Amino acid sequence: GLYLEVMPSGSKYWRMKYRFNGKESRLAFGVYPDTSLQEAREKRRLAKKMLDNGQDPNEQKKLDKLERKVNYENNFENVAREWHAHKIHTWKPIHAARIMRRLEADIFPSIGRRPVKDIKPAELLAAIRQIEARGVNDLAHRIMQTCGQVFKYAVATSRAERDITTDLKGALQPVVSQGFAHLKESELPAFLKKLNVYDTKFGGNTLTKLGFKLLVLTFVRSGEIRGAKWNEVDFEKAQWRIPAERMKMKELHIVPLCEQSMAILKELHTLTYDKPTSYIFPSQQSPRRIMSENTFLRAIAIMGFKNKTTAHGFRSTASTVLNENGFRSDVIERQLAHGERNQIRAAYNHAEYLSERKEMMDWWGNYIANATRGKHVG
Repeated sequence: GLYLEVMPSGSKYWRMKYRFNGKESRLAFGVYPDTSLQEAREKRRLAKKMLDNGQDPNEQKKLDKLERKVNYENNFENVAREWHAHKIHTWKPIHAARIMRRLEADIFPSIGRRPVKDIKPAELLAAIRQIEARGVNDLAHRIMQTCGQVFKYAVATSRAERDITTDLKGALQPVVSQGFAHLKESELPAFLKKLNVYDTKFGGNTLTKLGFKLLVLTFVRSGEIRGAKWNEVDFEKAQWRIPAERMKMKELHIVPLCEQSMAILKELHTLTYDKPTSYIFPSQQSPRRIMSENTFLRAIAIMGFKNKTTAHGFRSTASTVLNENGFRSDVIERQLAHGERNQIRAAYNHAEYLSERKEMMDWWGNYIANATRGKHVG
């Protein structure tokens, strides 16, 4: 049944003539001489074996072609891009771009074209080992987490059987956390004294000084301070309610305001209040934009504390001091707005321990006031 069909153009095609269920059909095996006689005979052998097993080789060829198409559509890269498009509205643009950039640079070249259902744990590990080899272990762990989310999405959309990253738990080198540079308790008074005269002695901006003072008193993240709006502050209840969309963990966060924080906000009200939705700390260039993220870092450098602390580091300083002075760790963690992984509990925990947190923040306000004067809280 094997023959070579010569076309008018001179091209030569390997064909096989066969009958299936009484109907004559032909099967194509490739172009000669790209496909040799030996290769054509092997393809004929496999086709005859299918016929002996009651299978139509042409139908199987169509199924194989369809499977290749499905595998291409469901390769890791395509599924990852689909997952990314599905999630992008929940991320900030810079974060979304960073995730895709990492996948394109470190994962797609290795396993991007592989059907997501066929990828083995060892294949993924080999790709991530290349990241480890560059000495960026933290990035390797982050990309592993991202790949895990892609596999979970593939499972949810019936493109994979399971998340293979679970097999790789413990396979990566551990990340040695450096933490944010932060001041020790003994170093805090010197910093606070300089901050108190930042606008007079160091020629700094008064708004920066007041913002940094409020950052220290509330120990929120710097982005939460810089993006604060006047309609978030309740002067009657002495509370700052940061909306979920501005919080890292996407949960409403209540900050009880101590006497010192209230005094700063009242002073700021005379400087920046325009309307309820205006920024408390607007950019010096435009009131429609928030204070630059480099403002606090620049102030730290001007006061002589570069590399000794960061704006974020005051969260660690506050946590250490409060823990050492007997405040409950659950209360401190809640005020730090560290994520609550239980989603049901998270929906209600913005007011958790609120009375204790209020007491703690009042204590902290007095502590900072005394530390600024070089004294200690008894």
